Amino acid sequence: MVSGGHIEGFAIPVRRSLTEPILLGGAPRSVAIVNGTLAAALGLGLQLWVVGIFYWLIAHALAVFMTKRDDQFLEVLIRHIRHKGYLQC
Repeated sequence: MVSGGHIEGFAIPVRRSLTEPILLGGAPRSVAIVNGTLAAALGLGLQLWVVGIFYWLIAHALAVFMTKRDDQFLEVLIRHIRHKGYLQC
């Protein structure tokens, strides 16, 4: 029978955690891990501490800014890079 606008047996609750992206410090998880790894490579591997810290601050701030504008910006960027330019001059 119909109750509350839903057909019985055909409505399920969708949890909020299934629809939101996984973020680390406001940036997508994969972007934050890559930025941290590159910053650690600069800071520890090449012993450029200041460069590594500045790289991490700027890259993470940029990732957080882009995430606030669009949660799916990384997927859109990857799709844009893979798209072939058929109509280029």
